[in-house]
Amino acid sequence: MKNFTSVYDIDNLQEIIAKALKIKENPLQNPIKGKGKTIGLVFLNSSLRTRLSSQIAAQNLGLNVLTLNAAQEAWNLEFADGTVMNGDTVEHIKDAIEVLNQYCDIIAVRCFAGMKSKEDDVNESILSQFLKYSKVPVVSLESATRHPLQSLADCITITENWTENRKPKVVLTWAPHIKPIAQAVGNSFTEWMQQMDVDFVITNPEGYDLDKNFTKDTKVIHNQDEALKNADFVYVKNWSSFEDYANIPKVDENWMLTNEKLELTNNGKVMHCLPVRRNLELSDEVMDGENSIIYQQAKNRIFSAQAVFSEILDELK
Repeated sequence: MKNFTSVYDIDNLQEIIAKALKIKENPLQNPIKGKGKTIGLVFLNSSLRTRLSSQIAAQNLGLNVLTLNAAQEAWNLEFADGTVMNGDTVEHIKDAIEVLNQYCDIIAVRCFAGMKSKEDDVNESILSQFLKYSKVPVVSLESATRHPLQSLADCITITENWTENRKPKVVLTWAPHIKPIAQAVGNSFTEWMQQMDVDFVITNPEGYDLDKNFTKDTKVIHNQDEALKNADFVYVKNWSSFEDYANIPKVDENWMLTNEKLELTNNGKVMHCLPVRRNLELSDEVMDGENSIIYQQAKNRIFSAQAVFSEILDELK
């Protein structure tokens, strides 16, 4: 694994899930694997679970960890090529990355969709520059279109909660929000479920279909109650419109997951990547109920990151 930006950077999904679960049994089994190596965690956006889980995972492997809150602590960055920098930007991204190349053995970066230009977001205008200019492995801590470490943690969580000898039904359901949210988590979870041995369905209102480059042949149902029937896992997440980019078309139906809606499922386990807007995306009764495995998901962020960092360290030897 030279870089990690999507499920397609993994040779064998089941093997890395098994590796992560083995790490979970004893996170300090390789405490000096990263000795003498430095990972730079670059955050262009806010973070709680990604920041802390990545730091813990790196420290568990003995890596030296540099954390840069680039949006607050670094010079204003310029991302456009050929621009005359006579405005507010002070340092070009290619120069910043070249410096990181000198200091770090691995660069991990978190950047969100700008939600202004569909073309820029689809083409990963920020992550693509890290991949272009970096001379060391790059790990995506979330990008404009994907959130791969979260998705790996989701796969780990489903695996350890499923013991029956049949395919589980997994439903990704859209949820309400007060503002436009990027499609990264929905896109990414969809790609990873397509690689898992599951019966996967997406449900969202009309006007909220995800990019078909991610959904491909996945079944999309616009009736939430129909989609929830017999679900074993229900993943709750909001996203804005892809077709009417970054807008939030009006939805008349109530799409918030409640215990009443959970009765349609097969005692379905409830998942969410967090943060969650309680009683808007997800009701308190579900969030705090016995079907919720959301905090287990959050803990598994450590082991998804540690498994990926460990794989990359193997390449650096």
